[in-house]
Amino acid sequence: MNENNITYTEFFNHVRASIANGTFAKLTLAKTVGKPELQNIYVKTIVEDNVLKLTMTYKIYTTEKQELVKICDLADLEAELIPHINNPFLTALLFTTEADITMKLNKKRVASIIEQPPTFKNADANLVEFLGK
Repeated sequence: MNENNITYTEFFNHVRASIANGTFAKLTLAKTVGKPELQNIYVKTIVEDNVLKLTMTYKIYTTEKQELVKICDLADLEAELIPHINNPFLTALLFTTEADITMKLNKKRVASIIEQPPTFKNADANLVEFLGK
């Protein structure tokens, strides 16, 4: 397993832990390489048939702005997002009520994780309701 895969796994472990403990606010993939049509991916929670799932909103800019929304299971999170890391996204930002956790790829495409004070005071409303907090 290469260093980036270890870092990706660590980052997605933070995502899963924040969902499990009810501190998850949202996840964003941003800072693209070049000018691709896909500019951002935003991940939030949704409850369907009493099952917690994720909505992934793909922001696409062609001649006009478009949004593609996809619903997926928590188990599919990494499989859905990892193909977009480094192609075209260089940054994944996890916003929680405890910290902002950023995974960045540098110019040599080496991934690293940094933590900063939280931007969000409240967790994702659907998650809070689902967990009964």
